[in-house]
Amino acid sequence: MQDAVITIAVAGVPERPASAGRERWRAIARNVFPFLVVGSIWEIVAWAGVFPHRLFPTLEEVALSFMQLTVSGILPHHAIETVIRLLSGFTLAAVFGVTIGVLMGRSRRAEDIFLPLVSICAPIPGLAYAPLFLLWFGLGNFSAVLLVGFVAAFPIIFNSWTGVKAVKEIWVRSAQSMGADDRRLFSHVILPGALPYILTGLRLGLIYAWLATIGAEYLFATTQGVGAMMMDARDLFRMDLVILGMMVIGGIGFVLNALLSRIGHLPLWRGVEEVL
Repeated sequence: MQDAVITIAVAGVPERPASAGRERWRAIARNVFPFLVVGSIWEIVAWAGVFPHRLFPTLEEVALSFMQLTVSGILPHHAIETVIRLLSGFTLAAVFGVTIGVLMGRSRRAEDIFLPLVSICAPIPGLAYAPLFLLWFGLGNFSAVLLVGFVAAFPIIFNSWTGVKAVKEIWVRSAQSMGADDRRLFSHVILPGALPYILTGLRLGLIYAWLATIGAEYLFATTQGVGAMMMDARDLFRMDLVILGMMVIGGIGFVLNALLSRIGHLPLWRGVEEVL
């Protein structure tokens, strides 16, 4: 009887697959392998002298520069300045983009005014506006932030407008028949119905803002930021710092992409999807 109880107890415990650990290591190896290949090729080319050493440093020199600039606080300072510039421009784009998009969706007059302008300006690459912003606002951080906000606003406007237009007419009429005024109609029907589209526009706007931020730091002669650090390093022929800046840009972009991929798992998003 005791053996039967022990057998039942052991059988009731779920056995962890023996291959779980191997699968984890395989996943890690698959992610690390491309970096090992690229790093090995880079080292071979650097030590072989295919390019001048000053223009093609080894990875050891890049790693040493990373440690020195990180310990001294220079690299974190530039990275923080870039992120602040990104968030400032994106905040402007989010406020004005959502506002204009909702107005276009709710007002036919606003749609007639803004839609032709947005349709013409949106396909133009963001950095093509840089000469205008340079002439209008001059060099420096202010014009760079404005350019980032301007470029990032277009996908937010389009998605906010599409979201408001996508709200089912039967929902609007049902709310109106139950006595909902314009404020309640907007807060309880229009905004929840358009929210998935607005969040998608914000995700795209953040990507556009990130691309424009680095370009703006190159062109607007900003004194702080990863792009400015790379431009100074280029003038001094410090290719190790240029490569380091590229790695930092890639790292920040990777973090942004990871954060954006989790927006769809937020409780707010799931709640909206359940309501719809």
